[in-house]
Amino acid sequence: MRAVPGEGGSRPEGHEAVTLRISRLSEYVTVYLRLGLAAGFLSAVTDRLGIWGPYGSPNVAWGDMPHFLTHAAKLNPWFPDIVIPLLGIVVTIAEFALGSSLLLGLFTRQAARLSGWLVLGFGIGMTVGTGFKSALNASVFAFSGGAWSLARASEYPLSLDSLRLACRSGRSAISGIPRHEERRGCQSEQHRIDEKEVRSNGPA
Repeated sequence: MRAVPGEGGSRPEGHEAVTLRISRLSEYVTVYLRLGLAAGFLSAVTDRLGIWGPYGSPNVAWGDMPHFLTHAAKLNPWFPDIVIPLLGIVVTIAEFALGSSLLLGLFTRQAARLSGWLVLGFGIGMTVGTGFKSALNASVFAFSGGAWSLARASEYPLSLDSLRLACRSGRSAISGIPRHEERRGCQSEQHRIDEKEVRSNGPA
């Protein structure tokens, strides 16, 4: 690898480009967070709808709404029994809506904030109803913290939010960087390739 002069001695050519690529790759952590949180919500919803199998099947928590409502009643001892069915339906709709929003990356920041509060509520209910250890086993506090971390992100690549932003501001929906900067980067790369070809071919 050819070295070029720099501060503090020589450094490998392309070092800045590699650093920039690594920095851009780290921005895609939000994609991992979005998909992980969405999977948690949608897996829970489809479980209580029986999609993963009936109650008692391997890795099935509830298997149907009645078993889920029984569990919900334990987590909400401050509500009368008559309210539990409505509460279960509202929570299921909320989880489906938030999971779908995070999966698509639509209104990501708002969905992430609401997800953090909702799952924190689950954690409090589990602590009261089934014990603090059960909340730790379910990783609800980690889930909640991850949702709030996602809400603090500056950009959401590979999402419908980035696509909407690209339509308004002329930014790349995939990389999240201005298109004129991408074009300038491509031109610089092409210029370097042309220079290498000239050096390899020698003088005419």
